[in-house]
Amino acid sequence: MPVNEHHNPVHLLELQARVAKGDEVAFTQLYLHFGKKLILFGVSLVRSKEIAEELVEDVFVRLWSNRQSITSIENITVYLYVAVKNKALNKLSQKANELIAAPFDYLDTTLDEFAADPYDLMITSEMMNRMHQVIETLPPRCKMIFKLIREDGLKYKEVAEILNISVNTIDAQMAIAVKRICAALQIEKPARQQSIVPADKK
Repeated sequence: MPVNEHHNPVHLLELQARVAKGDEVAFTQLYLHFGKKLILFGVSLVRSKEIAEELVEDVFVRLWSNRQSITSIENITVYLYVAVKNKALNKLSQKANELIAAPFDYLDTTLDEFAADPYDLMITSEMMNRMHQVIETLPPRCKMIFKLIREDGLKYKEVAEILNISVNTIDAQMAIAVKRICAALQIEKPARQQSIVPADKK
C-alpha cells in the first residue's frame, strides 16, 4: 500500500461512513491500513510488542463499539495515534507524569524500514545503509519525528498534534535529521528538504 494513501481523505471518509453503518469489511480494512504502524508506534512507547498490540486492539475495539460516531472524527489518522499514545501513557501510569513533562525526549524509536518512493530509487544500496546508520544515531525525539513523517507518511501538522508540540519544532527536528543525512551522504542539503520530505507532507 503506498505510503501516502492514508492521506486520501475520500478513501478514509468512505471507510468511516461504511464502518458507521456496521460494515465489518470496512472496519477490517481500516485496521489493516493503520494496525502495523500503530503497533510500531506503541512499541516505541511501552517497549513491548505484546503490550503495544493489546493497546492497538483496545483502541479499535472501542472504535467499533462507538462506530456510530466515527464519521464525526475529522482526522482519523491523528485520532488513532493519539488514542494509542494516551493508552500507552495510562499503561505506564507510574511514568506518565515524567513522560508528559519531557515528551519523547528519551524514547527509543526503531525504524522498521526506510520507506522508499520514486524520489529515493536512485540512491545506491551503500547510500541507503549509510542513511540508516545516521537515522539510528539521531536524538530519540528527532528520530521519532523523522519516522512518523518519513516512514509513516504523516504530515508535519499531524505529527505536531500527535506529539503535542509545535510545527516549528517538527520543522527544526526534521532540519537536523536532513542535515545529518546529507552530511553522511556527502551531498548538499536539498532546497526545502525536497529529496527527503516532499512538500505535501508539510
